[in-house]
Amino acid sequence: MSLRDMLGAIAQATINTGVRVLGKSICPEDHPWLKCPVGLPGAVGTQMYSDIAAAENLEQRRSKTAGLLASFAGLSSDHFDSSRIDPRIRDFYERTGTYELEAWSDVGMMARPLLWGLVTLVSRRMDQLVFPLSSLELSGGMSNEVVELIDKASGKRVYTGWRRKLLSNSSIIYAGLYSTAIPPNYGRPCVRVSFPVPKGNATVILRPEAGNDGSLWLISEGRKFGDPGFYRVVETGLDRWSVRYLPPLHERFHVFVHPDGVLRTEHKISILGVKVLTLHYKMSLAREPVAASAVLQEAHRV
Repeated sequence: MSLRDMLGAIAQATINTGVRVLGKSICPEDHPWLKCPVGLPGAVGTQMYSDIAAAENLEQRRSKTAGLLASFAGLSSDHFDSSRIDPRIRDFYERTGTYELEAWSDVGMMARPLLWGLVTLVSRRMDQLVFPLSSLELSGGMSNEVVELIDKASGKRVYTGWRRKLLSNSSIIYAGLYSTAIPPNYGRPCVRVSFPVPKGNATVILRPEAGNDGSLWLISEGRKFGDPGFYRVVETGLDRWSVRYLPPLHERFHVFVHPDGVLRTEHKISILGVKVLTLHYKMSLAREPVAASAVLQEAHRV
């Protein structure tokens, strides 16, 4: 084992111990809004999808047309009118697999040492949550692969996996599971993104908001357990989890149509108001379907 592996194992054990000691002990069955798959002890990267499929009797289907959400309208509530969102943005979330991604990053100077240590020692060992430390890493491009995890008995989609890799070396950046959930303190549908890691997961719950310009905000902020926000989970026993809610860690996604007509996203991560990382995305259709979708025809008329 190399020195880096040893330091990484120590860092990962320290994180897990902190969650066990400071976290809230729960039975996941009692908190369905938070219940997401945890990784096996030795699982890394996209192997986790196969592990989840086997454990929950699911079928993996790679799709070039599926979206992160089966229906964007499923996020509607008395606080969020999904019809106010630009139809091109709604189309991206419902047909994510038909898009190509370009990305570049901006790392906050104060947070750079912390992010470097986390990515180098922990994330790369798990092949998960490997935040790009510079735009140079993204210069070769990023893949966009959507995997549906389908219940074999009912045919219903349970999770949507979104894998993004660096095209230059095929290394995983993110391997997340997308779904919706209703956190109890908020009481309305949110986007839930879970990243399985060995014996646990990192789950982000984001509340949707509509901008006056038709843009979409997804905001992961709250004050206490049960709010939207960031949750770190460690499996502590049979049907027992320790969950640490981290109010200082905020994420904001702003998805909008630029004046040049290109669909873009700004993804900002901060801790205690200090910028950690900003990721910028451009999303463009990789190919037009044989019959243009009604939603895109609507977009061109707007």
